[in-house]
Amino acid sequence: MVRQKKYEDFAYVLDIFPATELRSHAPNITVHRDEFVAQLIGEDFFTLLEAAVPREHKPVVGTRIYVGKDVPRTLLRILRRINYDDLTENAKSELENAVRKIVESHEKRFIEFFNKCTPVTPRMHALELIPGIGKKIAMKILSERELKPFESYEDLKKRIGIQDPVKALVQRILDELSNPEEKHRLFVREPIYRFSST
Repeated sequence: MVRQKKYEDFAYVLDIFPATELRSHAPNITVHRDEFVAQLIGEDFFTLLEAAVPREHKPVVGTRIYVGKDVPRTLLRILRRINYDDLTENAKSELENAVRKIVESHEKRFIEFFNKCTPVTPRMHALELIPGIGKKIAMKILSERELKPFESYEDLKKRIGIQDPVKALVQRILDELSNPEEKHRLFVREPIYRFSST
């Protein structure tokens, strides 16, 4: 079976810094002296990326930009996939805002998760991996979605009593992003594994 490649079309800018700073900790990456490096998080798979951008087209932190296949490569060049530990301190502090924007603007996609998710092991349902949802609430969600699929975050709040579904989803996504040992990935791509030279 051929694995489908997971390309991002849109991403949020987490940080931007002169290319010379990247050279010092990633010497094998080719960047030009007058370029800037943007650290990004993809909208579909929460892929963490670094891209080179020219000084005159430097994006603003927090903005959503197109990074798909059709982007003019003079405006943006994807350099590499990165992991959470590769993010700058600025990028890490911006991460929660960016994830929240994605979860808020893709309500239908995340409500679909509550309507269709399945068990991850014989003893644990995917719902139980969301912070604040234990077995009791998971069972209530399962019985309610049988009666009628959830339509919105508000619907989920009213029928189940979850205080803040967005906050719970954001926390789960941040956990998956920051923990490379996480076995169950509901929303985030597997991290990339680099061989250590030591």
